[in-house]
Amino acid sequence: MDYIIIDLEWNQGENTGRELPVSGIPFEIIEIGAVKLDENREYKDTFHALIKPSLYKRLHPITKDLTGISQDELKKGRPFKDVISDFLSWCGSGYTFCTWGSGDITELQRNMNFYGIPLLSFPVYYYDLQKIFSIAYDDGKIRRSLEAAVEHLNIPQSQSFHRALADALYTSKIFSVLDNTIIKENYSIDTYQIPYEKHNEIYAFYPLYSKYISRGFENKTKVMEDKSVTAVLCCKCGKKLKKKVKWFSSNAKTYYFLGVCPTHGWLKGKIRMKRHDSGVYYAVKTIKLTDEKGAAEIYEKQTDIRKRRRERRKKLHSSDQNKPEC
Repeated sequence: MDYIIIDLEWNQGENTGRELPVSGIPFEIIEIGAVKLDENREYKDTFHALIKPSLYKRLHPITKDLTGISQDELKKGRPFKDVISDFLSWCGSGYTFCTWGSGDITELQRNMNFYGIPLLSFPVYYYDLQKIFSIAYDDGKIRRSLEAAVEHLNIPQSQSFHRALADALYTSKIFSVLDNTIIKENYSIDTYQIPYEKHNEIYAFYPLYSKYISRGFENKTKVMEDKSVTAVLCCKCGKKLKKKVKWFSSNAKTYYFLGVCPTHGWLKGKIRMKRHDSGVYYAVKTIKLTDEKGAAEIYEKQTDIRKRRRERRKKLHSSDQNKPEC
């Protein structure tokens, strides 16, 4: 099995009358850079290609300043369909993508879908090395830039950042020194493709938490009515939790839960409600081990939400009372 460390550069519309964003594809890929490593994380090969844009033909000022790519360079690029065909052939079979951050695999598939190219095999597992670097060297929450991580590890900087192949090479060097156990335990799942039926919903288990990705529903209410979405089981042993705080939310996008496992103690739950490109809604649920401090934070969050709701109701009531009679 090979590892494909991929980095993309993309362009976007300027939100002007001349070049409004195209529905379904806010970012158009203009450069692909990749490094192929073997199963021992040893170097094998590289891939690089510029793509001639067909949607956003003018370089956005931010893209131009960040990458240093010129308009003349892009004119010499090849069509996306030709480049992606060559790239996927170069990847071969039995590989796993690795990226710096969580956006590249989504945008790759979004561009593929726009041009009618078959998507990656579902489900799409990959390694987000930005997240894994944080787990290995920080608190697991902070997300450092690629340049900051390179400096932290004292990796020689022989090329400028923000070009696809250079960034892929730097990312591959970080990947080669990360602890293999931490890597294997912390894979990511891209959600450009979501489960299409109940039988292929995704359940993933990590050392300290579990993740569930639901199929799509026509609206948010339907999502939260589904028992699989709201089920709460210990991420370590699978036992049903004793509910301390039922699922609650302040904005219908993020829901919280608190429970206790008789074996593993406090666990907190989080449901993030998301809208897919297809228009359906789906849930990403995590159940995570926590402690007394984490439990207190959930109680505090619930109390704060209830307080704000009471204040809003009070203001509305006061406003209604002050309305002049007709």
